[in-house]
Amino acid sequence: VILMISDGCGPATFTLARDYQRFSGGGDALHLDAYLVGNARTWASDARVTDSAAGATAFSAGVKTYNGAIAVDTLRRPVATLLEAAEAEGKVTGLVATSRITHATPASFAAHVPNRAMEDVIALQMIRSGVDVVIGGGAQHFLPRSEGGRRTDNQNLLERLSTSGAQVTRSRTGFDAAEGMPFWALFTASHMAYEVDRSNTEEPSLAEMTEKAIALLSQEEAGFFLMVEGSRIDHAGHGNDLAGHIHDALAYDAAWNVAQTFAEQNGETLVISVSDHETGGLSLGRDGVYNWYPEHVDAVTATIEGFRNQLGDTVPSMSLLDETFSLDGMDAEEQEILSGYLEEGDTDSALSLVNKFTSKRAGIAWTTSGHTAVDVNLYAFGPTSDQFAGSHDNAAVGRMLAQVMGYDLEALTTTLRGN
Repeated sequence: VILMISDGCGPATFTLARDYQRFSGGGDALHLDAYLVGNARTWASDARVTDSAAGATAFSAGVKTYNGAIAVDTLRRPVATLLEAAEAEGKVTGLVATSRITHATPASFAAHVPNRAMEDVIALQMIRSGVDVVIGGGAQHFLPRSEGGRRTDNQNLLERLSTSGAQVTRSRTGFDAAEGMPFWALFTASHMAYEVDRSNTEEPSLAEMTEKAIALLSQEEAGFFLMVEGSRIDHAGHGNDLAGHIHDALAYDAAWNVAQTFAEQNGETLVISVSDHETGGLSLGRDGVYNWYPEHVDAVTATIEGFRNQLGDTVPSMSLLDETFSLDGMDAEEQEILSGYLEEGDTDSALSLVNKFTSKRAGIAWTTSGHTAVDVNLYAFGPTSDQFAGSHDNAAVGRMLAQVMGYDLEALTTTLRGN
């Protein structure tokens, strides 16, 4: 089973990505489109709007829980996950994410803590979990502060992994050369780069990470469970960063194509794609105008985060902002405000205004910098994929996955608590 999670990606995001792709000559359909079977409802036990921790736990363990919970129930007791069930059956397992690998979604498959902020603890549990392939960002929670990390216990968990026999790399070269398991690749201290900002020589794409994970895991005849998360679609939604949101959604679609193509050739693999929630309250069209304008997104060459990282402490010039974000169309008042921010050296306010202008000019609106409660798309391909047709609660999707895989998560949970 390959479970793919498009974090923060609602139905409007896929419309946005598809329409932008059509504009840029990439075709009229996403790879995902042919496999849409239904949707998922996303509320948490303590709120009608879920976070990624509760949302991922619903998928990983088939349990409805509170926001912030990592594979624990509402009483903060650990609940067994699909990944743990696969390991108990002798299958190999993998986690791929463009976020820190200790972030809420991947953590919910290989750790059990009452609060998602406990990433140092999550890292320690992950190296003990037995997961065979781990690819993503987030090395900082595996390294002590003396070695550039954030751990306060002076432990180097990557060194422990290496000593135990795992291949561990933090480079693109090491990633490309990997042939066996266990294998860990953590490319960045925190999250990986947005797709539009990514350096191909330093970080692989989500599709390449998915392909590598499948290549390694499929060496074992017993079968595998793999979770792949397009994490940064969500982060761009939080930041209302239009270019980041579009390009990471398209990168996710490319990763789906890798997984679906493998499953089609393999004939014995189920591939599911679902989102934990929508982020940003995205709409195509705003201010009463019946249109949106992808050409204005096409002119943007970086996310706000990527541009900020390149700047460092330097205050950008108006010409550099125009070159990166194409400011043609700013009215006199906007230009005056932006110039004032730059003169004051207030880069954050300047970039915030530019970010809002990009969406405004493109005819895109955002209702929030947080999550929303809209239903999210559900896609499926492979054996038993027809069973996922319809509208399902998110925890029901997790239970359905356990059922088609033949796992008794309740029995495994009893064993887990007994240990």
